[in-house]
Amino acid sequence: MPNNRLYTSLFILFFASFFGFSQTPADSIPKDISKDLPKEVVIDSLVREPMNILAPSRAAFYSAVLPGLGQAYNKKYWKIPIVYAALGTGIYFYLDNDKTYDRYRDAYKSRLAGHTDDEFYGEGTTPRVTNDGLIRAQNTLRRNKELALLITFGLYALNIIDANVDAHLLQYNLDENLALKPHFKYNEQENSTNLGVTLNFKF
Repeated sequence: MPNNRLYTSLFILFFASFFGFSQTPADSIPKDISKDLPKEVVIDSLVREPMNILAPSRAAFYSAVLPGLGQAYNKKYWKIPIVYAALGTGIYFYLDNDKTYDRYRDAYKSRLAGHTDDEFYGEGTTPRVTNDGLIRAQNTLRRNKELALLITFGLYALNIIDANVDAHLLQYNLDENLALKPHFKYNEQENSTNLGVTLNFKF
């Protein structure tokens, strides 16, 4: 029992002394050590720009208000024509299918009213496009319209996501002192290869 008490006392004394020496008052730490050094000593310090945590949200908001504006905020101007080309293509196919759909619908309504002078009837007594053909064409064009609209909204959302992710990546630290490299080594003892990733950090 005396040994247990001795070990316990030494254990408590060790940790008390460890934390006592490790905790240094803030007033005892110099704020700028360069003032205490001779003028001949040059301190090589790496200055990094502070991170703007609101930049990704701001870029996404700009792209939501006006597509391509978030890309301009990130200074990725070459992406702006791609954004508008993609959105313009989706809008073009939607409007084209909608216009053609209206033509077939108007012709079908004219047939139901007893007229035979629509553009799909032709000059003979037999219609060039039957009523069933007009119905099938309307169904196909309606699906094409919905698909074009869905793709356009998807491209619009992709424009917002791209601006947000790009703003995140612009703040990613690419310090030369921090390196992440693939690791490959042949193990002669086990006659096998070791694959992995090596993380190097230079102080």
